[in-house]
Amino acid sequence: MSHAISRRALLTFGAAGAMALAMRLRDASAADAWKGYDAAIVIDGLGGPGDGNSDPGAPYTAAHMKDVRDSGVTCAHTTIGVVGTTPPDAAYVEVVRNILWYEREIENNPQTLMRVRTVADIVQAKRSSRTGIVYGFQDGVMFETDLSRLQDFHRLGVRVIQPTYNRRNLLGDGCLEPANAGLSKTGVEAVEQMNELGILVDLSHCGRKTAADAIRVSRRPVAFTHTGCAALADHPRNRTDAELRAVADKGGVSGIYFMPYLCEGRQPTSADIIRHLEHMIDVAGEDHVSIGTDGNISAQVLDQDYKDAFAENIRARKAAGISAPGETEAGYLFASDLNMPRRFEALAGMLVERGHGAKRIEKILGGNLMRVFGETWKA
Repeated sequence: MSHAISRRALLTFGAAGAMALAMRLRDASAADAWKGYDAAIVIDGLGGPGDGNSDPGAPYTAAHMKDVRDSGVTCAHTTIGVVGTTPPDAAYVEVVRNILWYEREIENNPQTLMRVRTVADIVQAKRSSRTGIVYGFQDGVMFETDLSRLQDFHRLGVRVIQPTYNRRNLLGDGCLEPANAGLSKTGVEAVEQMNELGILVDLSHCGRKTAADAIRVSRRPVAFTHTGCAALADHPRNRTDAELRAVADKGGVSGIYFMPYLCEGRQPTSADIIRHLEHMIDVAGEDHVSIGTDGNISAQVLDQDYKDAFAENIRARKAAGISAPGETEAGYLFASDLNMPRRFEALAGMLVERGHGAKRIEKILGGNLMRVFGETWKA
């Protein structure tokens, strides 16, 4: 595959530096493995088993489970909730069904997967060479009319929730709402209840003011589990330096995704991810940076069926009004040169080559999220 470096990368690193980086990253599979990978707790801040070629709702395959075991991922925060304009009661029913689906898949693959409710579960997942699954929502539509449902979801294992997706709901404004009105009174109450229950408040898709309000209201650390740096790519899904610092000041963490929003709509590469990671480290500090790929563990097969399905999904998102600017039918949602189950190890090797130390890499790959989970999941 071609791993072209963007014009912005040339400006950031300088032409010579960018081309040297391109040469070093030309084949992720050839990168030297980071020697501490197998011992590290590795957490994907947003991701999970499977691939983009399988039919929705189909059980995990033996190949999927092999990829999970091979990946070295200790824990993955997985989206189980609906997003968009689904009516609240219908969203509630759908989410419960989704949880039951994941429960069955975990029970059907007990040697590979396990439920995660506490940080002790993540430790147990590491000790038993399994991958823990953390349930999360990317929208609050399923409880926006009845906050008591948050107690139900907590009992069912939900540990991460975004108040809003891209659009407005009764809790607040998403990142694509031009009014940028912030949290509603109900949204403030929702954040307070999540604090009480022990649910991490995720602000990845929230509008600027909604995120600022939630950071102010929350008594516990908050997160942008999957985002990018607006200073490098000005996009509503990316976060400003001030926002990254505010989350860090709250004790929280921000995770870099493997998305086209890092690079003006084209498919990202490892160079884009590293560029955003290093900027975030400079702005927020190494204790407040993580990875949230927003993808699947298995490698993506870029065949015609996938291309057609991806294009159809982009058109459907645009028709529903939940598509973000820059979503294109060729901006595939995975890094072209990290398209492998052990992508975290390959990325760690590249960070070593760029002079990052072992302790920093351990924090980025999972240590920082582990700390934030521990501080927010306490009821």
